[in-house]
Amino acid sequence: MLGFEIISTGGTSQFLKNAGVKVKDISDITGFPEMMDGRVKTLHPKIHGGILALRDNPQHVKEAKSEGIDFIDIVVVNLYPFEKTVTRKDAALSDAIENIDIGGPALVRAAAKNYRHVAVITDPQDYPLILKELESGELSQKTREYLAVKAFRRIADYDCAIDTYLSLHLCGEDILRLKFVEGRTLRYGENWHQTAKFYKEPGVTEPSVASAKQLHGKALSYNNYVDAEGALNVALEFRNEIAAVVVKHSNPCGVATGNTLPEALLRAWDGDPVSSFGSIICLTRKPDLKTAEFLKNRFVELIIAPGYDEDALLFLKNKSKDLRILELSMDDGVSLENTYRYIVGGMLVQSRNRGLYEKWDVVTEQPFPEGKRKLAEFTMTACKHTKSNAVIIAREYEKGFHQVLSIGAGQPNRVDAIRKLAVTKAWENLKLLYEREKPEISMDDFIKGIMNECVLASDAFFPFDDSIVYSAESNIRYIVSPGGSIRDKEVIATANRLGVSLVFTGMRHFFH
Repeated sequence: MLGFEIISTGGTSQFLKNAGVKVKDISDITGFPEMMDGRVKTLHPKIHGGILALRDNPQHVKEAKSEGIDFIDIVVVNLYPFEKTVTRKDAALSDAIENIDIGGPALVRAAAKNYRHVAVITDPQDYPLILKELESGELSQKTREYLAVKAFRRIADYDCAIDTYLSLHLCGEDILRLKFVEGRTLRYGENWHQTAKFYKEPGVTEPSVASAKQLHGKALSYNNYVDAEGALNVALEFRNEIAAVVVKHSNPCGVATGNTLPEALLRAWDGDPVSSFGSIICLTRKPDLKTAEFLKNRFVELIIAPGYDEDALLFLKNKSKDLRILELSMDDGVSLENTYRYIVGGMLVQSRNRGLYEKWDVVTEQPFPEGKRKLAEFTMTACKHTKSNAVIIAREYEKGFHQVLSIGAGQPNRVDAIRKLAVTKAWENLKLLYEREKPEISMDDFIKGIMNECVLASDAFFPFDDSIVYSAESNIRYIVSPGGSIRDKEVIATANRLGVSLVFTGMRHFFH
């Protein structure tokens, strides 16, 4: 219909003929039969000359004419399915070798190199775009350029897959190749004197900051990306609940669930009102106007939510021209298996930190109430996402709803995380709560009563029993830890002596 003559090889040619499409076999052009089980068919001057010839170069045109070479205007290639083949559990090395395309990549590279005159198509999803332009006249130069870049990228990915597979199976060498696209320059890095860029990983479908839609505010900074990911990772743990997460410098300084979103946000903010200044907030539900108004006189850098009520969004936009407002669906996607961390001269790869505990062993004489199990799981979840050494104290402030009361994060030793940070901050926060609620009991009794019902979670074992001692001195009676220290017996004995209930979970959650 559009006046094109189609040249095709082997199986594709037969398929088109069976569909009633007029096709010319490639052997009719080259004068050679397809041979060697189809390994040799397109590698011929009459094919590559027709692709590579520059139409605006008189010498090329003259040589093509003298050799009987017709120009080829569009090249369509679907490469042998190497990547799919090697993922099969029963795939043999010989199967992989036979699925290494030779002529296809050569055609693609030739056409992409000559993109000013030849269009190259490597992705069936581009067919509608190309047909639309062809029906309107001809392919635009912009489309040709887009197709050429996409073609070279496809060949690069294809060759990387071959290199990775054969390096392992022929040389015993494990190769890691990563690809990131759409790079953009950020204002600066962690500090003003550092330069920074952000690249997006293609094909990621799980919720991520990279795929969030920015509705308002300044462009994201390097630190915004890092902190926003930290907030999102915690929020995703509570996506099935109404929850709010407040993060500062990668640590969750506030986490809470609630019967309403304003309540959850208030309780999360109370976890550390000082650190919450200039923080990043992630919400698991669409904020309404009441939720937005909570932030009226509170400075935050960025908000992430799965959507916004119209009046709430307007309020937040009017609050500050710089406030970064991101919208992101928190629905499940295909979750990535690994995380990567670059160090100078190398790359560290590890599986994602899935799960919360491997066992639930109450190792002390004092029982751990089943009614505190959900609170303990909440506390461990927050601890899991806090920089090591990490200790979290949390409470059930209302039946079925929880909040982080304080954190001890990023300490060189665990006892300081408890004694100097977590318990100290918990008492400070409870003093503020006492002043706000004004209960008809003494402040000391009020604080002790709440601390008696809290759960303390540690991301790793206690190397000495001093952590138990300091916790008990601050009225902590319920502790969750992975266990596994050579002094576990000493730790358990101290817990028994002090009337503390201790659970060992068997799963460490270091986060560096």
